[in-house]
Amino acid sequence: MVYEDGRKANRVGSFKDARVDPFIREFDMGLAQPLSRSVRLNGFATCLRLEQVYWDILAEMAKVNCCSISSLLSHVDREVHLRHGGVKNFSGLVRVVCVVHSLKEGNDVITA
Repeated sequence: MVYEDGRKANRVGSFKDARVDPFIREFDMGLAQPLSRSVRLNGFATCLRLEQVYWDILAEMAKVNCCSISSLLSHVDREVHLRHGGVKNFSGLVRVVCVVHSLKEGNDVITA
């Protein structure tokens, strides 16, 4: 592969090695756009930066639980502190929670 600026890509394997193309026809690059939002975690204001797809999944999870996204994230924060003594990368934990929720519910990970 050669980029528009003339650089060559260092490719490992070839396209015929790939069995699943992650860029489905309806793929929306907007879902990969990072978005920072202010949230309250157990009464403390903080900023959380996640890609749009994760905010969409959190909104769906909050709706199912009849609560706000902040309430849902406060629950996740409390539980990780009670069960595991905390976590170093809360954003990463939220992403994993979203993916696990989507897989468990049989939903497509991409919701928009």
